[in-house]
Amino acid sequence: MIERYSLPEMDEIFSDVARFSRYLEIELHALDGQSIVGTVPSAVASACRARAPKVDETFVHAVSQREAITNHDVAAFVDVVQERIGGPESAWVHHGLTSSDVVDTAWCAMLRDAAEVIDAALGELVGVLVREARNHRDTPMIGRTHGIHAEPTTFGAKVALWALQVDRDRRRMKAARFTVAVCKLSGAVGTYSNIDPRVEDHVAQAMNLRAVPSTQVVSRDRHAEFLYACASIADTVEMIAVELRHLQRTEVSEVREGFGVGQKGSSAMPHKRNPISAETLSGLARVVRGNLQAGLQNVALWHERDISHSSVERIILPDTATLACYMVKRLTRLVANWEVDATRMTENLEATRGAIFSQSALLALVEAGMSRDAAYRAVQEASRTSHESHTHLRDVLATMPAVSSVLSAARLEAAFDTSRVLRHAGRAVDALSELD
Repeated sequence: MIERYSLPEMDEIFSDVARFSRYLEIELHALDGQSIVGTVPSAVASACRARAPKVDETFVHAVSQREAITNHDVAAFVDVVQERIGGPESAWVHHGLTSSDVVDTAWCAMLRDAAEVIDAALGELVGVLVREARNHRDTPMIGRTHGIHAEPTTFGAKVALWALQVDRDRRRMKAARFTVAVCKLSGAVGTYSNIDPRVEDHVAQAMNLRAVPSTQVVSRDRHAEFLYACASIADTVEMIAVELRHLQRTEVSEVREGFGVGQKGSSAMPHKRNPISAETLSGLARVVRGNLQAGLQNVALWHERDISHSSVERIILPDTATLACYMVKRLTRLVANWEVDATRMTENLEATRGAIFSQSALLALVEAGMSRDAAYRAVQEASRTSHESHTHLRDVLATMPAVSSVLSAARLEAAFDTSRVLRHAGRAVDALSELD
């Protein structure tokens, strides 16, 4: 991942040092397991663990130099480990294993750890959204469909629905963590031809993974599920980001991203305050979704394995995990520091001079005995007149004989009562109690 969007907690999981550390951990656990079942002398396993090299940048460089000769990264890794351990004991390193035993188990451990980091970030985002939803439970604003003013809603209801969706994404990530937290040390085509299955069980237990049946590789639908969970998170983040971009438009100006001291919105126009975080999040969502497509294509491999998936995964697995986490954290900061303009929300509610209560007026007329079609036509005509004459819809309706003959002034007034329309809007916020 490029530095701009990298995260230290993800770098610690996916760096070359971390990856080779996982490889070495697996090799040593495998030796321990083989010593337990009697394949490898216990003294050999103990000596290899005692003389195991420190995995640092120097070690990584040595593997890179060796790979230039072997043209095989795992073989190069094993060569360097054996060289550093030395003695006859090192010959037992990688005994009975194939490269995928090490690589796939390492990937699964790394993805499990990444899922836990993402889960924690999602928990923080849910918490901030819940707080904001409850703070704005009774903050009225206009609801929009097709980008057009529809009926009143509350900002709290809008944010509550976001929180509930993020929580669903969190559950998807937890499920993906379970799916991907697996282990395989079953040899060249997964038949345990040269390794005891009990060794796989030992490594799985030592690494807090589950041993699963496999071919030479762990089935890539597991990785695709992890990538889907990340893509679903990215979609949710983008959904929120797109809404915030609309709400920050000059003509709307209901919610604005926080603006730091010394921040500049434009290199040319000093007045500009742009929704840069929301726009960045929209863009990054495209990358994460694209990576899912590549991950799905990795599922279909030749026979018991090929390596067409390998080059793809080196890019998309760490990048997707990192981007998903970065997006969640950046959205959390955005929500925690946004500026909600309740006054502007009220102004926008009143901008159409009562047109947003057209359904309430329609239903009042139907309840008063008018046919639905006649009531619809009356309110539709009144809405056009209201718009053209810049007159409140309630006042236009009051002048129409067809309306005043069936509807009292009090009943007409009640149809335009915001509190009545929003009397149940808090249900979405109340649903957040299930997240506590």
